[in-house]
Amino acid sequence: MNLQEILSNQVKAAVKSIFDADLESVEFQATRREFAGDITVVVFPMLRFVKGNPVQIGEQIGQYLVEQVSEVKAFNVVKGFLNIEIEDAYFIAFFNAMKQNESYGFVSPKPEDKAVMVEYSSPNTNKPLHLGHIRNNLLGYSVSEILKASGKQVYKTQIINDRGIHICKSMLAWKRFGNEETPESTGLKGDKLVGNYYVKFDQEYKKEIQQLISEGLSEEDAKKSAPILVEAQHMLKLWEAGDPETVALWEKMNGWVYEGFDETYKNLGVDFDTLYYESQTYLLGKEFVAEGLKTGVFYKREDGSVWCDLTNEGLDEKIVLRSDGTAVYMTQDIGTAIQRVKDFPDVGGMVYTVGNEQEYHFQVLFLIIKKLGFEWAENLYHLSYGMVDLPSGKMKSREGTVVDADDLIVEMSQTAQEISEELGKLDGYTEAEKQALYKTIGLGALKYYILKVDPRKRILFDPKESIDFQGNTGPFIQYTYARIQSILRKSDFIDIDNVILSAVEISLNDKEKELIKQIELFPEVIQNAAAQHSPALIANYTYDLVKEFNSFYQNVSILGADTETNKVFRVQLSKTVGNVIKNAFSILGIEVPERM
Repeated sequence: MNLQEILSNQVKAAVKSIFDADLESVEFQATRREFAGDITVVVFPMLRFVKGNPVQIGEQIGQYLVEQVSEVKAFNVVKGFLNIEIEDAYFIAFFNAMKQNESYGFVSPKPEDKAVMVEYSSPNTNKPLHLGHIRNNLLGYSVSEILKASGKQVYKTQIINDRGIHICKSMLAWKRFGNEETPESTGLKGDKLVGNYYVKFDQEYKKEIQQLISEGLSEEDAKKSAPILVEAQHMLKLWEAGDPETVALWEKMNGWVYEGFDETYKNLGVDFDTLYYESQTYLLGKEFVAEGLKTGVFYKREDGSVWCDLTNEGLDEKIVLRSDGTAVYMTQDIGTAIQRVKDFPDVGGMVYTVGNEQEYHFQVLFLIIKKLGFEWAENLYHLSYGMVDLPSGKMKSREGTVVDADDLIVEMSQTAQEISEELGKLDGYTEAEKQALYKTIGLGALKYYILKVDPRKRILFDPKESIDFQGNTGPFIQYTYARIQSILRKSDFIDIDNVILSAVEISLNDKEKELIKQIELFPEVIQNAAAQHSPALIANYTYDLVKEFNSFYQNVSILGADTETNKVFRVQLSKTVGNVIKNAFSILGIEVPERM
């Protein structure tokens, strides 16, 4: 049991013993720095069960704890807050128990627990990944890793949007203007080559619209009747009919894009366990619409279209099948979700990493699946996130003004190189070691800057600001980790791994105790981050731990400690902090360098 669990049980016992009342829960908070104490019990919520003055109630509970609980050394009460001081022996025993555990904080999955499938990325195959996709991928990947660390079996997946008018636009533009060029002949990544033709289509489309307007058509009519759009729509019909030439072109250009995506994912450090393709799933769901019609979940209108009435749930009516019998996106999303559980029978819930503009869609989707009678519908979650803006404004794919993911990754490494060279701390590194370090710092900066923000909030991303070596940034935390590794290299003459020190040998100072208290929080932070699907909790916890370590480093002599016992303990403590930083950053998908 951790300290909160121990104290929670004992505070409940105190209230039962003193006041003959049963507490449902005990509320804790960190003790304010101006008061003595290691943890604080908030008395005010108890007043629902215990009548009286909160200060007197706190005094009586505190006295009980000092007399009955070996871990409690002293207490003080400030208004309705019971501040509790804990014996050094508790912290030292905790530290000795966990310091050798390199996977500290991580929980192994139980075989009987249901797995979770996390969907992220899910790009269109008409353009390369951009900054918005980066936030999506980083969130989805890190939430997957956090859920794993919390004890869940996790499957990472994506559904690739490889069909529809968007890919036909790129295909048609390449057919008209491409002169048979390929990624090999141009030296371009396949996704970039295809993306260029998506932009080219839009340019030609706009020219045709202006031409038609000059000939007397309204803007609305011109947009609908522009020849290049009409031809793209015809190409989509040919694809759906299985026309061999159209399908062959579609397979070729999508193949280029997949290779490009794979390279970007590798550079970004994200992966997937399984892939779904819209071209294979867009017909799914119809059978469940038929079932839902029989059970009254759906109803048919006079024109033959099928709808779901969600007005009693505060939503509206949603179409699930057009009058011509074709599916809509909602239909295929229903079918895909059910197919995934068929493919992975141990899945009992799903997380969809999709921008906040789709919140209503997922409300409807989850409710319909629930109405269809699937128990796992209770465990569906939309990981909704805000857009990413740049100081220069919004991005637009059609106009080619997006921030390309590959370009940004390269830019981050280059910025890391410029700053590292200015600081002049890379003497003795080979060129290969330097380049690897620049990438580690650059990617760490990018990932941390995005993940430290609550997913629901919009981000203004500033690459230069993210690579600052001071403040709440990835490089600042990476630098602290590297500093700890330097301490360990200098202390290699000390046998820190096999020495277990007792409370009799060590008297903790305030800095040491604060560090251990911060370390003890890590497992709880992982569980909270998993429950809230928020990497920001892990990121900001790590920053707080690093701030605490740097305060310890600046105020307490480690290798120059006054006794050998203190030296060994402080090196052990430093090593443990480094291990927690590494574990925390690993579930954010961020590497830590041994030297910086």
